[in-house]
Amino acid sequence: MAGIVVVRDVMTKDVKVVRPDTSIKEVVATMNRFDIGSIVVVQGDRPVGIITERDILRRIVEPCMAPETLTARYVMSSPVITIDENASVDEAARLMVKKGVKKLLVTRNNDQLVGILTLTDIVTKVPELLAILEELVRPYKRTY
Repeated sequence: MAGIVVVRDVMTKDVKVVRPDTSIKEVVATMNRFDIGSIVVVQGDRPVGIITERDILRRIVEPCMAPETLTARYVMSSPVITIDENASVDEAARLMVKKGVKKLLVTRNNDQLVGILTLTDIVTKVPELLAILEELVRPYKRTY
């Protein structure tokens, strides 16, 4: 890809979402049904959290919590880290490294969810940015 590549050209547009009061049992069933490793928690069109497989392991499995008694609000990571759909993928990669995350929620007008950009999206579609993202595959602080 020549020139500046923008986030909207690389992001995944079909983002699976749940509400904050969705049961974790339903969250996991949705993630399994669509074979995805994370799901976005929204209020209206606005992303308020993200739940990753790691969140489920750390906040439910390890402490032996009952998933049918918990909601997305309890397990989600928040606040979310977002980037505008018109930002460059280079800027997104640098933000991922700075924040220590592998997923960015993509927004329009600062809060309307329009997509998700993952480390995999960038590496497969803009491989020349791999050198920037190399730091994310080393031990890191945050995991989404």
